[in-house]
Amino acid sequence: MELKKIGSVDSQISGSQIKAKDSLSSGPSFASTLEKLNSPQNAGALKESLAGNLEGIKFSNHAVERMQTRGISYTPDDLKKLNEAVGKAAAKGSKDTLVLMNDSALIVSVKNNTVVTVMDKNALKENVFTNIDSTIVM
Repeated sequence: MELKKIGSVDSQISGSQIKAKDSLSSGPSFASTLEKLNSPQNAGALKESLAGNLEGIKFSNHAVERMQTRGISYTPDDLKKLNEAVGKAAAKGSKDTLVLMNDSALIVSVKNNTVVTVMDKNALKENVFTNIDSTIVM
């Protein structure tokens, strides 16, 4: 699985479209990134943006593709809660966890702080999750 980390979203989007914040996580919010980039011609930029660090959690290219094809999105508040939940799992020694959030499930590599894949509620039916050592229900 290939993860790409970008220095900033500024290099991917023209400077007039974003207003950087004076904090550790500069750049647009997750929601505004989806709105601006959720078009077929900008799919590559969306992948690169999400594969970078958002609220501490990274998204693999595979997870970003699944979010796009399944129409799944998360608010900045959702990402904050996800980050906190993964932190709790790490504190308990988890390595790979299943996170049930809203109407979706995320498989997260806790040690890499990376969402590996995302599924919607339709994909959850009759599914077997293997190689996980914990589950977080949000």
